[in-house]
Amino acid sequence: MNLKAIIVEDEETSREILRSYITKYCPSVDLVGEADGIEAALVLIRNNDLDLVFLDVEMPYGNAFDLLDKVGDRQFETIFVTAYDHYAIEALNAHASYYLLKPISIDELIKAVDHVKEIKSKEASLQEQVLVPVNKQVSGKITIPLLNGFEVLEIENILYCQADDNYTHIFVGDKKKLVSKTLKYFDDILTGNGFARVHKSFLVNVNAITEYKKGKGGSVVLSNGKEIMVSASKKSQLLSYFK
Repeated sequence: MNLKAIIVEDEETSREILRSYITKYCPSVDLVGEADGIEAALVLIRNNDLDLVFLDVEMPYGNAFDLLDKVGDRQFETIFVTAYDHYAIEALNAHASYYLLKPISIDELIKAVDHVKEIKSKEASLQEQVLVPVNKQVSGKITIPLLNGFEVLEIENILYCQADDNYTHIFVGDKKKLVSKTLKYFDDILTGNGFARVHKSFLVNVNAITEYKKGKGGSVVLSNGKEIMVSASKKSQLLSYFK
């Protein structure tokens, strides 16, 4: 698949080098524009349905993080390009798909683009076909404690689990059960049984997902109509469950 992309870089020489590398070594990237600052970048982002933004960190009158704050929720992936390695943590917090240091390594550039292509291909496939989990769900049961014993739940009937401090709400059909165990406890038990941690507060049954909506992290819709946001840092892991 081809990626519609722009370059956001205030230095003309750096833009020329990156453009040249992309044109020569990344033929699947279609560059539709370039910007030398935040305001010009915002115009391009708002006027194009982008898959990828190559983003310099330091720019006049602001930086990459200011730009992303102004954009808000986004459907494109970002590859940060900078001469300074001390921005790596902030880039991770901004959910960058990749972090390239100047001078740009051609091998790293190709690797970064391939990583974004993989994410976008999986997103596209979820929009076009019936969801088929790669990991076949393991049939089984779990127990949850009651005052006078325990209750047995069929794993396949659990739609999702939601954290509530040191407690967890388990949603089975239209019923909700409160258990005095952390979400991590159920994450450890259920992740190998067809469940995916899509957010720090949510663990979902992959087989219950009926729709994925694109975005910075996106969201999933379950069979009961419940929509749950997906953390950007969890998106790749979620999409790996699907062909």
